[in-house]
Order: sequence, then structure tokens, then C-alpha cells
Amino acid sequence: MRTAILAAVLAVTGFSSAAMAEGMKIGVSWASFQEERWKIDEAAMVAAIEAAGNTYVSADAQSSSEKQLSDVDALISQGVNALIINAWDKDAIGPAIEKAAAEGIPVVGYDRLIEDARTFYLTFDNVGVGRIIAEEVSKVAPKGNYAIIKGDPGDPNAGFLLQGMMSVIQGAVDSGDIKIVGESFSDGWKPENAQKNMEQILTANDNKVDAVLSQNDGMAGGVVAALSAQGLVIPVGGQDGDLAAINRVARGTQTVSVWKDARQLGKAAGEIASSLATGAALDSVAGASKFSGGEKGVEMNAILLAPTPLTKDNLNVAIDAGHITKEMACEGAAAGVVGCE
Repeated sequence: MRTAILAAVLAVTGFSSAAMAEGMKIGVSWASFQEERWKIDEAAMVAAIEAAGNTYVSADAQSSSEKQLSDVDALISQGVNALIINAWDKDAIGPAIEKAAAEGIPVVGYDRLIEDARTFYLTFDNVGVGRIIAEEVSKVAPKGNYAIIKGDPGDPNAGFLLQGMMSVIQGAVDSGDIKIVGESFSDGWKPENAQKNMEQILTANDNKVDAVLSQNDGMAGGVVAALSAQGLVIPVGGQDGDLAAINRVARGTQTVSVWKDARQLGKAAGEIASSLATGAALDSVAGASKFSGGEKGVEMNAILLAPTPLTKDNLNVAIDAGHITKEMACEGAAAGVVGCE
């Protein structure tokens, strides 16, 4: 895993600053800037864009496909030389890509897939993230009743994560060792929606749930709240490396948070967009490979970075990297948590 991460970092940071012309304007359209992690992404993105001598401009779609289309129009009107789009809806964003293409503006699809060969896809390996969540949870609960709390139905990542999860547990499901007793999408990836979904699953199964695969940490927080209200502590997986989730791992109420270092992703996006703004071809981006794992099978140029699972056995990784302080990570920690001794 460390080797894969190092290779990805070397590939992504291999862009030459000489290849990036100064004075470009990079526009960023955020789907919804409410989640904790996006602020981390943005800081790294801004630093990379400004290091290239370029200017960062952004807009927050506030969970609205219509507003995102309007935001992209506005960014194009401001004369941006490249766009980074964190799409709210994979299908609804289509007209924005058409307009950018018509204006000759390159697009980086950030974290969420925009399945169009004219965009560069930059994300973490989300199938791999789902796989890790299921691997870590199933180590603790190899049998029993499972609930799966999925993200927003309009986000392709929900499908990629489920694909990874099922690749791990499908055999146990087929044998009857694992029974999926509840599976629900959570609109907007919102913790409150995940909590309601979990409450309904608990009610429908008389609280007989042995493990939960949650597709991100915010929703895992909602899941844990629903479980706590019933006096339950069971294995729960999530992802993003949210600070609250890392502390839940230390306390023992969450089994794993798969950390996708947002600083690494944001930095890469700023560098890639700055390079593309000069006219560089999509397939010339250092470290790029071909990706065709979307619903339509469209072949795209992409970089998929490697994630890191955080469990009670290696919380020191996030602490040592400066992602979280020891005090914040280890408050109320259970005995034996590595990094909290």
C-alpha cells in the first residue's frame, strides 16, 4: 500500500513548473461545499494553482444541478482557462461539458466521475475504497446480518464503492454466512439521511444487525448515532478520514475510516488543471492511465490514487502525517490503539 501511494505521489507531483504558463485562471465548481473534507481539498488546490502563478476562482453549487450549470456558465464568462468540476449529478452536468468543449476549455472531473472522454478523471480508487471498507469490517464480523448505507444515487462513486464492497463479501453472501438485511441510498450523502435509514433498518430487523458498511464517514456518524440510541456497538466502516471518524475509530465505535488524503488529491488537481490550461493534451499528463470502468464504458485519461485504511492498529499514520493531532484523534481512546499510547 505504501509503495502504491508513493508511486502515485511521485507521478502526480512530477509536473514541471516550467510547463505551466503564468497568469492563467482556473475555475472550480464544487458540488456541495458542506462536507469537512472539501475545505482540505480546496486549500491544497489553491496552493498548487497559485504556485503555478495562476488564479483560483470557485463556486458552490449547494447540492443543485441547476445551480452547478449556472456556476459553470459564470466561470466560463469570467474567462477561465481550465475547469475543475466536482459534479453533483453525473448526467445533469453534461451541458456544462458541452459548453466548455465548445469554448476550448479543458475539464478535470474531480473525485466524481464525469463519463466523457473530453474530461480528465482524477480521484482515488473508489472500488478499492469499498473493498477496503468491507475487508476491515468483515475481519471483525465474518458472519451475520449486514446493513449497507450507500451515498447519493446520482453519484457514480456510490456504485463504485458498492462494487468494491460486494467483491469482498459476495462469497459469504452466497454461502449464507452474511445476510444483507438492509441497503439504502442516502440523498446528498447527508448524515441525517443515513441515520434515518439506519433507524429504519434496525426497526425492521428488531435491532439484529451485526455490521454496517457505510460509504463515507459523515454517514457513518449518522449510523453510529442510530446504533448508540439503541445501545449497540457493532463494526462500522466508512471513508474520508474525517477527524470525528478517526476519533470514533480510537473510541471503538467505528472500525475503519479509509483515508483519501485530500491534500494529495487537491494538489494534483491544481497541477493538472494548470498544465491543461496551457494546451497540454489529456494523455500527456504525467502518471495518467486509461480508465473505462464507468456505466457507459467510455475510455478516459485518468489518475486513480491509492487510499489508506485507518484502524485502531495504525492511527499513528494520520497523526504522523499531520492530518490530525494526537489529542483530537485519541480523546477517549480505548486501550491498545496505535498512536494513542
